[in-house]
This record gives sequence, structure tokens and C-alpha cells, in this order.
Amino acid sequence: MLRPGIRRLRGLRLLGFPPRGSPGCPRAVCSRQGEENPPLSAESRWKDRAETVIIGGGCVGVSLAYHLAKAGMKDVVLLEKSELTAGSTWHAAGLTTYFHPGINLKKIHYYSIKLYEKLEEETGQVVGFHQPGSIRIATTPVRVDEFKYQMTRTRWHATEQYIIEPEKIQEMFPLLNMNKILAGLYNPGDGHIDPYSLTMALAAGARKYGALLKYPAPVTSLKPRSDGTWDVETPHGSMRANRIVNAAGFWAREVGKMIGLEHPLIPVQHQYIITSTIPEVKALKRELPVLRDLEGSFYLRQERDGLLFGPYESQEKMKVQDSWVTSGVPPGFGKELFESDLDRIMEHVEAAMDLVPVLKKADIIRIVNGPITYSPDILPMVGPHQGVRNYWVAVGFGYGIIHAGGVGKYLSDWILHREPPFDLIELDPNRYGKWTTAEYTEAKARESYGFNNIVGYPKEERFAGRPTQRVSGLYETLESKCSMGFHAGWEQPHWFYKPGQDPGYRPSFHRTNWFEPVGSEYQQVMQRVGVIDLSPFGKFNIKGPDSIRLLDHLFANVIPKVSFTNISHMLTPKGRVYAELTVSHQSPGEFLLVTGSGSELHDLRWIEEEAIKGGYDVEIKNITDELGVLGVAGPYSRKVLQKLTSEDLSDNVFKFLQTKSLKVSNIPVTAIRISYTGELGWELYHRREDSAALYDAIMNAGQEEGIDNFGTYAMNALRLEKAFRAWGSEMNCDTNPLEAGLESFVKLNKPADFIGKQALKQIKAKGLKRRLVCLTLATDDVDPEGNESIWYDGKVVGNTTSGSYSYRIQKSLAFAYVPVELGKVGQQVEVELLGKNYPAVVIQEPLVLTEPTRSRLQKKGGKDKI
Repeated sequence: MLRPGIRRLRGLRLLGFPPRGSPGCPRAVCSRQGEENPPLSAESRWKDRAETVIIGGGCVGVSLAYHLAKAGMKDVVLLEKSELTAGSTWHAAGLTTYFHPGINLKKIHYYSIKLYEKLEEETGQVVGFHQPGSIRIATTPVRVDEFKYQMTRTRWHATEQYIIEPEKIQEMFPLLNMNKILAGLYNPGDGHIDPYSLTMALAAGARKYGALLKYPAPVTSLKPRSDGTWDVETPHGSMRANRIVNAAGFWAREVGKMIGLEHPLIPVQHQYIITSTIPEVKALKRELPVLRDLEGSFYLRQERDGLLFGPYESQEKMKVQDSWVTSGVPPGFGKELFESDLDRIMEHVEAAMDLVPVLKKADIIRIVNGPITYSPDILPMVGPHQGVRNYWVAVGFGYGIIHAGGVGKYLSDWILHREPPFDLIELDPNRYGKWTTAEYTEAKARESYGFNNIVGYPKEERFAGRPTQRVSGLYETLESKCSMGFHAGWEQPHWFYKPGQDPGYRPSFHRTNWFEPVGSEYQQVMQRVGVIDLSPFGKFNIKGPDSIRLLDHLFANVIPKVSFTNISHMLTPKGRVYAELTVSHQSPGEFLLVTGSGSELHDLRWIEEEAIKGGYDVEIKNITDELGVLGVAGPYSRKVLQKLTSEDLSDNVFKFLQTKSLKVSNIPVTAIRISYTGELGWELYHRREDSAALYDAIMNAGQEEGIDNFGTYAMNALRLEKAFRAWGSEMNCDTNPLEAGLESFVKLNKPADFIGKQALKQIKAKGLKRRLVCLTLATDDVDPEGNESIWYDGKVVGNTTSGSYSYRIQKSLAFAYVPVELGKVGQQVEVELLGKNYPAVVIQEPLVLTEPTRSRLQKKGGKDKI
């Protein structure tokens, strides 16, 4: 065990540092400008009513209070159990970066940094913001490919980002050992900020605009009321709130338990090391950029005249504070630290010394080992929670300092304007559900922490904690035949392999081992008949006297007739696409709604909220886990299924988009004639326990027709050729349905005043600035995935939304948003893939006509058009 005093440890000297339980106080940890004990809340006031009560006084909660109050909301109250920054904020390393591998999270980072730049001027509070830039180091060719991949995903954003050569890296960071360095990813404006000072500046701003910040004021009870308001109990008394926001950091689980929720969060221990003055650092004329060694899995920055570096150890070595999950956070824990454990991070320390040799002679003056909260996938949970009215969360921040500013603004806008300002479904708290057990949460948090700096490939899969209880009835049948993907807790086949083919998970930025098998699955559906497990779909049953009125209010499309299905979109008040669902009118006033797996509770929450708000007399039931779904598609699909049912499946009797209850091999199913492949096909909804028997019956019946399996990769290639849009790619809360080419699904002339109707009329009247187009491009061995930059005349003018290889024309295919003037068929542009711009051309969509369209043209004698 390490003790105060000077010791040598593999080349590093350890000077005295505080024992367990002492917070320590370097600037990076808790700079208080000389205050040993910060004052308690200066607020002696108490309010009986509040518009919004925020629980938690870390940087995220205080940022939300600041933004709500600044935007004009009255009666914003923040309740903190001890003092501001207690928990994880006070000991954070304070890193700030524009970089994020995701898309819209870049906007969160960008806003945070721009806010922090002006916060001192606005509030009069020093924030200690340093912006020397940052460099991510590539020491392998695949890492260089990753940088190129990230560059094309960044160019169409405001973020500055560049790939720089080793010579430039050495010029900016002259203390590096350059032996292995191939390239760097450089973000000007990155840096670090003092977390304590940042929070105090946000608090000063919040008070300036009228918010009440009360502490110590622990919340002891939360009681929901029938009108959707809350009674919030504290030792100071009770407060009635129109909404509450849980921003309680590693106490968030305890807050959730007060209302019966088990938030999937777990505290992990994160260590970083601070050195004393290093002569070579002190001699520098400018501050060093923040360094991230991705193979060594550590960050390093200048701290005064020394260095601070923090590793992310492997999932086998990292430490989870699981006792806090089972027994709760120890009472009174707030500004304490865990005992340091250098052995756990020694390989990363050695990697840091190899990269920055001056560390070998440095003295360690402090080791900080504190708790940070992880969700299973490392991303925070932000937004309203399904199933509980007016309960919002902002929890699970593994990187709370860089997220605080942007998330405070994002949530504030959402609360005030009734819709998110842009799409961030990856942060939706409703991406988790009852399947997210404590065991799963711990396994995934370990994996996510250990994978902090692994290569971020497209189509990435992570395998810890799998499978969950959410497996379809076909899992045991199919798992040895395919590569499974993870979808909202479910296992779903991505692609199937045959004997002699490489079955392994081989992620790559180029075409990899699934490319040929997916091509075979594509041909299977186009030429014969294929079966796909679609059980992960979200499925809701809605019925009641007001069901038609509710759906007419929710959806921009008309309500389908009884026994028919249509594709419908829920829009936001500003006319953006909140969701896409299929709506099946099963019997008068009773509907089956189906959505994608990733938006199950996202969509359900919206529907439930509108039903309550409008006072609609309806019954809404989530039947996702009760029903399995099999898709059968291809030219022989009718022939195969007809062998198993007495129902007439002929084209004139069972029409496209019709739905019927029937029996297949004596198994009750709801059959919908629809297929995302665009080919002749049916989706068969059935009891989950019947999946295996139904699958076996279909496969046996289809032997003569050469039936086989296909997965979601082939389905994606098929839907792109048919120009089918996908929610989350071609449309989301960043897009309106007109620019997405969804006009045929939007009925502006229907009598009902559906949500977003008036906004959409205004958008149409003003005219569009961009539109979705379909592109073909000839590449090498790389295909578009979505979110790549579109170039024209030497400038970035748009972005792809999704892409694939077209096995029909043997070229790459992509959807892309471009300015209206560049949207004409035949227009030439370029798509940037892995650092190279490939010529692309706008084509007439669809590339391949759907089966219903081909059939209709054939009947009209239009074979030449097919």
C-alpha cells in the first residue's frame, strides 16, 4: 500500500499525497481560490411551488438551472444534498474537447466550449479555462484510417479538426518520443477547465437570472400527484413542482428508487496522477496541447509546470464500486476519494513514460482516485422518462464537464419548447428497459470503461452482458449460423455464414468477411425466398373510444381503413420527424402500431404523453415482448406460405398493405403484406413462444423453393435500392418530412389538426433549402455508412445519411442531403470516404422498383418500364 513520503516506483518518485478519505486540493481537483470550506447556500428563502426542481448540484444540474433561468423560466429551484460540486464534479480532470465520434454529440461539445469561453465575462467568476488544443495520437495504420473516417464525419459540422503529420505534432508537443507516431488528430480550442470554478460561475449565473439554489437540502421523498405534479420532501419542508429533473450523479439511483425506478447506473473508480514541476515543462514558452495516446489508453495534459495524466485500464483490471449498487452510496460521502491503486494502472503509466520520457524523472505529488458514474454504454441518460409523468433525468455522465454546458442548454430548450432542439436518441433514457439488469449494467460498464480508446469501427458490436433475457424464440436455432447484432436488448441476425466461410466478428473500415455472404442473402431474397427474424420491433396495441381521434392527432397520415396498414409519421410541433411507425387497423377502433427496436420506449412515451395531455379515452399497451415477428420475402414467398394456410394469399384477395388474422401451420398470426425489402412479402406477428414452431414450418415448406435465412445487412441493401427511408438516418428530429421526401405520407389537407401541421405548412410556403437525394458512386473496397461529407466545387455542401453496396449495379449507394440546387438527377458531387473523394451522381430513385410497383406496371403492359 502506498503511504505518504517519497518512494520510487519503476522510475517515478511518489511524493506525499493524501491518504484515503482526503479530497486533496490541487487546482485541477478543487481550486477554491483559498477557501478551505466553501460557504453554505446563501439562500435562506424557501418556495412552496416551483416550475422545475433540479435534484443535484454538480456541474450538469447547475448548468440546467442556469439555462432555464436565463431563458426566462420562473421558479427554478435546485436542491443539493450537501454542497455544490460534491460527488464527481469536484475531483474531475476537467478535460474539454470538440471531438466526439458521434454526430450530434459534437453539437453538445461545441456549445459547451463556446459557453465556457464567455462565462467569466458574463458572470464575473473566474473559470480557469485553458485552450491549448488537443492531439489524438495514431501509432498504427488502422488508427490512421479511423482518423480519416472521423474527418469525413466532422467536416460538415462547425467543429475545427485536422489530421496532422508527425513533424507538426513534435512542433506542438516537443517532449514526445516520436518513434511510433504516424499521425495526429488535432482539435484547436480543446483544453481543460477547473470544474469547481466552472460550477460556481454557472451557479452565479443561475442566481443572477432568478434561480434558487438551496443546499444542504437533501431530497427525502418524491410523491407523484394525479395532476402530474410532484411533492418534493426535504428537511426544509415540502415543495410542489410541475416537473422534477434527476441530476444527482452517483446518487441518481437512490433518487430513482424513491419512485420505483432502477436506473442502470454504476460508479466506477477513475484515477489520474499529478506530478510536481518538471524543468522541461517549465521551460516551455506555451502550454502543451492535451494529449490522448489511444493505444496506451491515457490522456495527458499540462498542470501548472508539471503534468497530469489519467489512464483507462482494461475491463479486467478496472474497479467498479458495485457495493454502492447493492447497498447504496455511503451516507455523507461527497468530497472523499478512494485509496489509490497504482498497480492497477502501471502498464499505462509505463506507456506514458515511453511516450513522454520526461515523466521518468518526475515526482508524483498526488494521485486522485474518485467515483464517476457510468451507464452501460458510457453515454449519459438525458430527457423525459417513459412511464412517469414529468420526471426527467440528466444522469450517467462519464464526461460531465464537457457535456454540462451543452446538455443544460439542450434540456432547457426541450422543456421550454416541448421538443428536443435536435436528435440525440443515443442519450434517450428510454433506450434501456426492464431487460437492463444490475448484472448487465456492471458487465457493460466494465466493457465501456475498458474500451474508452479502442478503434471505433462502423457496425461495431460489443459482447459483454449478452444475451439478455430479450431473446426471440429463434435465438437458439440461429445463434450458431449467424453473426448477431444487439438491438435494444434483443439479439438479431445481421448476416449468416455457410460452412467454409469466416464466421468471426471482423470489424473494418473496408469491406470485410460479411461482404460476400450478404451478397448471397440479397440474391436469395431477389430470386427465391428468405426469412428474417424481426422480433425486436417495438409493438403497441391501442384501442378505446378515442383511439381514432388520438391517432389522427398524432400522425400526419390518414388513419388506414379496417384491415389495412399504412406508414405514418409523428411530427414535433415545429414540423420535424419524431417517429415513423406502421399503423394497422385490426378491428374498428383497435390498432397495432409497430416501430423500430431502438425507438420502442422513445415512441411510446410520446404517445402516452399526448394521450394524457389531450384527455383521450384510450388503452395503450406495450406488447413488444409478447410478440415475435418473422418476415418472409421474395418472389416465392406467397407460394411457400400458401402451403401452410387456408387463407387465400393471391394478389387480388390479400392486397399490398392489407392485414389479416389467420393461421399458418395452425399457429395464429397477424399477417401484414408488407416488407422492408420492397419485394413480395409478409410480416407475421405471433406469440413469442410460437416463433420456433412457425419458423420450422416455413423453412420445411420452402425446401422446394430453396428457402434460406437473411439478416439485417442484406435488408438494408435491399431497402436502399428501393429508396426506402429509415428513421434515425434519413429522418429524425433534425429533418422535416418534406425535405426527406415523405410528402406522400403527409396529408396536410386532412381535417385533423395533427401535431406539426401548421409548422409544416409554413415550411412548405417558405420553400426548402435542402433535399434528400440518392447517389451512386464507384469506390475501391469501402462503402458509405452515413454521415460522410458531400463535396462540390471544393466545398463541403452536405452529408450522407446511410449507405451500402448495391449488389444489383455493383456500385456503392447512398442517401444524402444536399442543397436544393444540387438535387437534380444527373448532378455530380463527391463523397469523402477514408480521406479520398469519390465521384458520385444523383440518380432517379428508386434504383429498383418495388414489387407492388412492378406488378402494377406489368398489369398495365409496362414491361419496358420495369
